Amino acid sequence: MDSSFVDRAWLKWVTADNVGSSGGPLKGAVLINYDPTGPSRLLSTIAEQEGINLYPVELKQFIDFMRRGNLTTETFILGSKEYLVTSVHDNWFAARCLNTTQPSGEGAIVIQTAVYVLVALYDGSIGSASQAMAAADQFASELSRKNF
Repeated sequence: MDSSFVDRAWLKWVTADNVGSSGGPLKGAVLINYDPTGPSRLLSTIAEQEGINLYPVELKQFIDFMRRGNLTTETFILGSKEYLVTSVHDNWFAARCLNTTQPSGEGAIVIQTAVYVLVALYDGSIGSASQAMAAADQFASELSRKNF
């Protein structure tokens, strides 16, 4: 695995005002090493994160959620937020935050590539979700070109 490529691509993507900047489409993002075929006892690690502070131990519930594959019948937790999946597609899904304090709401776009899961967090509703999806897809496409 070429971690230097991932580091460079992440930095380029984040600094292009995609994550954490005022007016950017995403308030935070985390890139998780994830092998769905690996043993469940292996702890997934955080490859990169911006605008959110998670620890690998906090990811256990989320990774277990991903492994079970019951996306539409369960909720998942990231940090202090609980999310409910609202739409599922081939390699990605969208979710809305159930315990938000934002009047316009909060959401997450989760994209799975060959060896990573990208979680992109945003504030807002449908328009914001579209912008978040475009930003997340841009980075996931970059990883997919390298078979990550």
